[in-house]
Amino acid sequence: MKRFFKTNKRAVYGGIIATVFTGLGVFLLGNLTGYEAKQLISTSLSGINMLCNTIVLASATILALLLTLLGISTGTESKLKNDHYLQVLSIAKFDTVLFVGALILFQLFNIPITEAENVPTSWYTGIYWTTLFFSSVLSGMMITVILMLYGTVTNIINIVGLGRDHYLVHDEKKEKEEEET
Repeated sequence: MKRFFKTNKRAVYGGIIATVFTGLGVFLLGNLTGYEAKQLISTSLSGINMLCNTIVLASATILALLLTLLGISTGTESKLKNDHYLQVLSIAKFDTVLFVGALILFQLFNIPITEAENVPTSWYTGIYWTTLFFSSVLSGMMITVILMLYGTVTNIINIVGLGRDHYLVHDEKKEKEEEET
């Protein structure tokens, strides 16, 4: 886990900043009554469903495109280090968590909670804040995945497309020199 944060520092910071930024805007609304929260949930429900749909589709697409990336990685003349494949694996794991989280939130909001008559009005405030918190976290996670993917694609472009020396490419001459010393 420590290695994950060290390797993906920029992406994680970008996701945290996005989460805080989106969450901060919500918390500026101040205290709400249960009735106000119920109204806001009803109003924002379509937007939250759209966010979840978008994240589910994007994360599924990213997982599929990672297979293409692996095909390019294995088809290159340069032999890539295990760190590259660990980087792709990290993206896949993080993206899968994002996919599942967005799908669960989407399913929860298909329950017609605002139409239920036996739900105490005071519960809507908690539901509203929880919804906004999780939608902020999902947005931040999506940005983290995109930034992680950007880093990996940039590495592949430098290695395969531009043929540059890169820390992810095995350099057999260098390794032999290091072994001899």
